[in-house]
Amino acid sequence: MGKGMIGLIALVVAIAALLSSVFIVDERQKALVLQFGRVVDVKEEPGLAFKIPLIQSVVTYDDRILSRDVEPLEVTPLDDRRLVVDAFARYRIVDVNQFRQAVGTGGEATAARRLDSILRSETREVLGSVSSNDILSSDRAALMLRIRNGAITQARALGLEIIDVRLKRTDLPRENLDATFSRMRAEREREATDERARGQEAAQRIRAQADRTVVELVSDARRQSEIIRGEADATRNGIFATAYGADQEFFQFYRSLAAYRGALLENNSTMVMSPDSEFFDYLKSDSGAQ
Repeated sequence: MGKGMIGLIALVVAIAALLSSVFIVDERQKALVLQFGRVVDVKEEPGLAFKIPLIQSVVTYDDRILSRDVEPLEVTPLDDRRLVVDAFARYRIVDVNQFRQAVGTGGEATAARRLDSILRSETREVLGSVSSNDILSSDRAALMLRIRNGAITQARALGLEIIDVRLKRTDLPRENLDATFSRMRAEREREATDERARGQEAAQRIRAQADRTVVELVSDARRQSEIIRGEADATRNGIFATAYGADQEFFQFYRSLAAYRGALLENNSTMVMSPDSEFFDYLKSDSGAQ
């Protein structure tokens, strides 16, 4: 083999060694330089970096804020009203060296599982110390802050910083929904029954009051009519008495005409009586004939 060929091979090997010793740290990542599995250098600044070829290796971790959805879990508050809670957390890797020591080769997937365990434990502890009304009220922000603060110390041991914890959904378990709806329906039906009973009672009171008012009005009207009728009869009798005392013959004449007018109606002009009936005394008399 000629010297030229050997030189070319050496040049290729040198170029390959140079290329394998250079790596780029992305601005969205942090890098660890490992030598036989042991961390020998941490690269946190973006740009070019170097390592020993074949001896050292590089692992990178995301330096951005990450989001982790916690699997829905069931909690039991102080009032024993079970709830299903769905939460999520935002975190970031702040110490890649400690992160590597804590999770090993498992990387971010292992860290996410361990973070889930931390968040689930803190969520159960915090929400189990309050009532369900506190969880469902505006105090949820304070409860989420307590969960975050309780998980910070444990997450720091993993090289993580928990930025925020939020409760996305808080519901009753599926098996409790039907019972809750049935109880709510029973309460509404009871309230409706009470309202109907109160309405019927009020209607009966109004109806009784109206009936009593009708009886009072009719009785008063009858009393007044009897008084008016009595006064009218007294006035009429007084007029008759005055007329009888003023001219007895004219009074008898007037009473006879009134009797004839009442008896000899248009549709009742036929009468059967004896010729010497007293009814026609005035007509048979001399003054009646005149």
